[in-house]
Amino acid sequence: MKRTLAIAAAFTFFGSVTASWALDKRYPDWPCKQLKVPVLSPAAIWAGPPIDTVGNAWEEAPGLPDLVGRLAARRTPMAEAEKEIANYLAGTPEEKQEKAKLLFAGLLETLNIQRTQVMNGLERAYRKQKEFAETIRRETDKIRQLQDSSSQEQAQIEELGRQIEWGTRIFEDRRKTMSFACEVPIEIEQRLFALSRAIQSALG
Repeated sequence: MKRTLAIAAAFTFFGSVTASWALDKRYPDWPCKQLKVPVLSPAAIWAGPPIDTVGNAWEEAPGLPDLVGRLAARRTPMAEAEKEIANYLAGTPEEKQEKAKLLFAGLLETLNIQRTQVMNGLERAYRKQKEFAETIRRETDKIRQLQDSSSQEQAQIEELGRQIEWGTRIFEDRRKTMSFACEVPIEIEQRLFALSRAIQSALG
């Protein structure tokens, strides 16, 4: 009886959870509560000198790709990042403006790539979750069809019931992990905003 109730609960659980995740109909595989913004645009982040003509020039600036990598890494404390930014932007006002453009362009591109990789991973994980949930639903339907069967089929019911219970635990663990992972794109956005402010502050 307990297993029957657990199976019924699992069926309801899988239906409600998977239906509630895709909040933005434009991106049906996006599992996070926040709306998906595919690419961070400079207009929403940057109030410094225009970077329209920078392109990939930042990759050729001496030492800049390494600096961008260090600043983009979330393990680098912001206090340390601010010092590195101030040191890099040393020079005349014109030199500072040019360096600021290159630095921000590099950070924007680098962090956008990181963020895209994370979001793509989340969507892949969500698609696997949907497939997994569908497998559990099929097993649940099969149990319902076998409910009033012979003792031989009863053994099959018990085995399917164990699979469903185990599958429900795995599904919930993955869902919790995905919920934590949904914070990573937000952390990347916040990192870019903070670095942008640090650059503009160092410009004076």
